[in-house]
Amino acid sequence: MKKKIALITGGYSGEAVISYKSAVTIENNIDDQKWDCYKIDIRNDGWFYLAPDGTQIPVDKNDFSITINSNKIKFDAVLVGLHGTPGEDGKLQGYFDCLKIPYTSCNAASSALTFNKRYTVAVAAFAGMHVAKSLHLFKQDQNHTTESILQELKLPVFVKPNNGGSSIGMSKVNKAKDLADAIEKAFKEDDQVLVEEFIKGREFTIGVFKTKGQIISLPITEVIAKNEFFDFEAKYEGKSEEITPAKVDQSIADKISSAAKKAYSIFNCNGVVRIDFIYNEANGNPYMLEINTVPGQSEASIVPQQVRAMGWTLKDFYSALIEECFN
Repeated sequence: MKKKIALITGGYSGEAVISYKSAVTIENNIDDQKWDCYKIDIRNDGWFYLAPDGTQIPVDKNDFSITINSNKIKFDAVLVGLHGTPGEDGKLQGYFDCLKIPYTSCNAASSALTFNKRYTVAVAAFAGMHVAKSLHLFKQDQNHTTESILQELKLPVFVKPNNGGSSIGMSKVNKAKDLADAIEKAFKEDDQVLVEEFIKGREFTIGVFKTKGQIISLPITEVIAKNEFFDFEAKYEGKSEEITPAKVDQSIADKISSAAKKAYSIFNCNGVVRIDFIYNEANGNPYMLEINTVPGQSEASIVPQQVRAMGWTLKDFYSALIEECFN
């Protein structure tokens, strides 16, 4: 008998639009010979099973079940395709842990930690990884000024919401006069902001996943943004060139792959994650920027490109993620 898999999508943040795009790709590539897939839309106004005929059936949050024609359906596992809160920050993972339902992502603690960019780079630095110098700002603390920040950091800097992804609310600041506006923009998305020194180098991103207990790194992608940096438009609206696999010396590829697998282990990751790096050619080191524990799966997204470059089909890949979550 086929196992019943809940594909969760939607979410409570601006990243919901990406969740829906990811859900289309995942749903189109689920092996229906192995799994019965039910798409669950998690929204502020409720949680619903989205039936193929467009019907919305409410989810019973007491046990994460649905009832169709008086038939109660409970799920064997959850395939996490929900970006942002509550699917990427550990909230739903804690809920599923309480219900003893396995899922295809990092656990609650790892998800919460990596969702916080400042905590992520702090842990990575403590473990000996290379990271950019940064400052952590809190909205309730009004003592941060352009002058005080630039006493600690050198321009240019990146300013970004500390929690969240898809580069929403992120800015690159080259001039001191633009810093305050960039911080205000980021605070509209989060009550914590990370200001991070720019590292000159090539930008790479790499997917890492676990299957049959083995950590596997996918082929590396080099990102060449047409905008000034890899922002929302570059990620999702074609304003970047993504070269998969990256045209890079094998020695550099090995350093990035090794750093990515080290990070996967340090943060006790599960499922597939995507880790962003800047490779500084001057000192020969990859600098870890952040970890995305629910990376995009839309047709424009990088992980599907890397899976195909590895020679796998997406159908095989999603089956491997589901199978691993039962181990």
